[in-house]
Amino acid sequence: MSAEPKPAPAPSKTLDETMKEFDSVPLFMRDLPQEEGNTAIEALQSLAFEGHPDEAAENFKNQGNEYFRARRYKEALGFYRQGLEAKPEDAKLKETLLLNAAACDLELKNYGRALHATRAALVINTRSIKALYRAAKAFFALDRVKDALGCCDMAQDLDLSNPEFEHLRKQVQERAVQLERREKEREERRRRTMLENEALQVAFVARGLWVTTSDDPPDNPTPAHFDAEARPSYSSLDIPLIGATEPWKAPDPIRTPLVFPVMLLYPQHNTSDLISEYHEDTPIGMHLDVMFPSDARGTLPWDPQGEYVSSQLSVIARTRKGRLLRVGHKLSLRTLLDQGAQPGADGQMDDRDGIVLRDGIIDLYVFPKGSSAERAWIAETKGRAI
Repeated sequence: MSAEPKPAPAPSKTLDETMKEFDSVPLFMRDLPQEEGNTAIEALQSLAFEGHPDEAAENFKNQGNEYFRARRYKEALGFYRQGLEAKPEDAKLKETLLLNAAACDLELKNYGRALHATRAALVINTRSIKALYRAAKAFFALDRVKDALGCCDMAQDLDLSNPEFEHLRKQVQERAVQLERREKEREERRRRTMLENEALQVAFVARGLWVTTSDDPPDNPTPAHFDAEARPSYSSLDIPLIGATEPWKAPDPIRTPLVFPVMLLYPQHNTSDLISEYHEDTPIGMHLDVMFPSDARGTLPWDPQGEYVSSQLSVIARTRKGRLLRVGHKLSLRTLLDQGAQPGADGQMDDRDGIVLRDGIIDLYVFPKGSSAERAWIAETKGRAI
């Protein structure tokens, strides 16, 4: 008769799994929970603080050290804090607990707490090299390089031959150079942006545009800008932010061409197309030929009758005061803007007229030439003119 099969052996457990199981048993708990209602645990917690405060704190420190060596920094930090809560009378022991807590906080990236702990340790021992070192590391992690170097200087006065501090000082000095460069680049970038925007505003006024912004402007991923290829050398986008032989200057707002986003509106069908980059020296006909070629007649879903063909389209611009300007297919946008500009009465800028740049976009209206839709829109628009 064959023997009965034996049960399969239980799978072996890792050391970490075994430690976690011990952690859940009150007798072996190293990080006692704080919830109320478990009298056994509460009794064990009270036992942990029984005896002399230094003895209790020493025990907590030793348990924290075990977890620290296992890289379980959160648990280790809990024990070091409990050691401090035991209020040890031994100043050296209290200093050690604070330094160990700071070491855990550094590993956990709690840099503010690490600084708090090192500051308290320095109150106990103003010559603590470890406190200065850990404070310097926390300052370094927070990019507070001046404070980090200050700690390095203080430590050097106490210990001239500490290799760890020399290595840290070198790291901090390298970071300080990086941060200084970054700050200079940020400041130069801010200066260029300000000058560029000022030049753009001058360019808009020089072209007779009336600039307005609505309460809820749409997204405009390609706002009006100077043509990158036509920029003077002194305003090139390739000039480095720092280290340039000559300072960067904004483009000439009059002579440097602009590139605009232009919206083609089709009121007859309540739809539109956005030309995201319309060079002001380009005639409208070039865009219409690409968008409405004769061999694609009737392919647009909103134009089944095939009315929208480049050669048969009429383009109209509207000024701030409601004047309507017909845009010939060979007319450039820059010329259209010049034609739309009119000075105000007695030279008043607030009374001038011009093509509207609303929310950074120029609107042009497109109709089948001579259509009833075009005539009706013109009559309605003239009736609303100011």
